[in-house]
Amino acid sequence: MNTRRLGTTNLHITPVGFGSWAIGGENWSHGWGPQDDSKAIAAIEKAVELGVNWIDTAAVYGLGHAEKLVARALEGMTRKPLIFTKCSLVWDHNRRIGNSLKADSIRRECEASLERLKLDAIDLYQIHWPNPDHDIEEGWLTMAELKEEGLVRHIGVSNFDAGQMRRAMAVAPVESLQPPYSMLRRAIETEILPFCLENEIGVIVYSPMLSGMLTGAMTRERALNLPPHDWRRNNKEFQEPRLGRNLELVELLKKTGAKHGRSAGEVAIAWTLRHPAVTAAIVGGRNAQQVEGTIGAMDFRLTDEEASAIDSFIAAMPE
Repeated sequence: MNTRRLGTTNLHITPVGFGSWAIGGENWSHGWGPQDDSKAIAAIEKAVELGVNWIDTAAVYGLGHAEKLVARALEGMTRKPLIFTKCSLVWDHNRRIGNSLKADSIRRECEASLERLKLDAIDLYQIHWPNPDHDIEEGWLTMAELKEEGLVRHIGVSNFDAGQMRRAMAVAPVESLQPPYSMLRRAIETEILPFCLENEIGVIVYSPMLSGMLTGAMTRERALNLPPHDWRRNNKEFQEPRLGRNLELVELLKKTGAKHGRSAGEVAIAWTLRHPAVTAAIVGGRNAQQVEGTIGAMDFRLTDEEASAIDSFIAAMPE
């Protein structure tokens, strides 16, 4: 399986990594509805079996539950994948989520993640969100200290803009960025991706299939009848008028993929991997079948003509 170097780190990762947001379960504010833990573990196992060599998770996914599932999946694996996780989102005894970049909080979060994941060190530790903004320097200094102490091997950020990365870089090098990116969510192309390319910051994008909208499995009926605890119920991309135009785009992705024996989701993922600043994409899976339906993006490349046709179609879509 081909790999790509993540920025200036010594991590060589597959173009697709397994994302564990959706397997965190429904009992938290950003859950994806009911989730079977055994199917979640099977999804991780299938991804690794098919060549994925890194898993992205976060403490907040299921309020610790996703990290525990990752640990369970790793048990007994002879070839263990790299583990990336995140901090800065914390919760209280009422399961209310808040933000913290204070040094003592980040240290507690790191220790808790290590315990849940059953690891001695985290391969890539990331600040999940740059909030509160005024504490970015304190938080990043603590991340650098954790790296020096060997509790984490590499440090990165998520959802930071270029200005926030510059501030962090004045404290310690930023090794990676995790931003949202898809053919329908392209804001980072203007400043953030060029900044990362110029500064050799590795980029692992999330939601390349726009949280399931571009997989090819989403229908109008399903989108309008998502489970009560699925956060996407309140997402405008899953509601009219955007829903109809998005489903038209999916039909184009299906036709494009069909010529290569690929799914619409694999086309959507491959589209993000075309950008020279993007190292890899995080792709979630709630069961082994979903993993099998997207894993082909690892070695699939769109032609320039196909990418241009998709871009032209998007440009003509109504706002």
